[in-house]
Amino acid sequence: MVAAMVKPEDPPPAPTTQPIAIQADANVAPGVYSNLMMISHRREEFVLDFLFVQPQRGPGGEAVASLRSRVVTTPEHTKRVLRALEENVRRYEAAFGTIQEATDLPSVLQ
Repeated sequence: MVAAMVKPEDPPPAPTTQPIAIQADANVAPGVYSNLMMISHRREEFVLDFLFVQPQRGPGGEAVASLRSRVVTTPEHTKRVLRALEENVRRYEAAFGTIQEATDLPSVLQ
């Protein structure tokens, strides 16, 4: 009887960081201002709606918000975004101090 040698699988290659050339159209490059974000999801995707809550009230006294941008992405990418935001907030607060959360949004939006 001959015993067969089982070769363990090679470990997967380590991820490498490669530079990315970012191109932006002139109308997208300046970005948009947002002071509110709403998040919804389903199994396949997360939807991030970036809104601008206007200081003026509507005719009925309600808060008025306009959709500035919508980003639809995968759950896996959303988790990477979350980790990147957490790390960048840590770095920001280490450099500039603790960020105080806004408290002036209408209560229905908090």
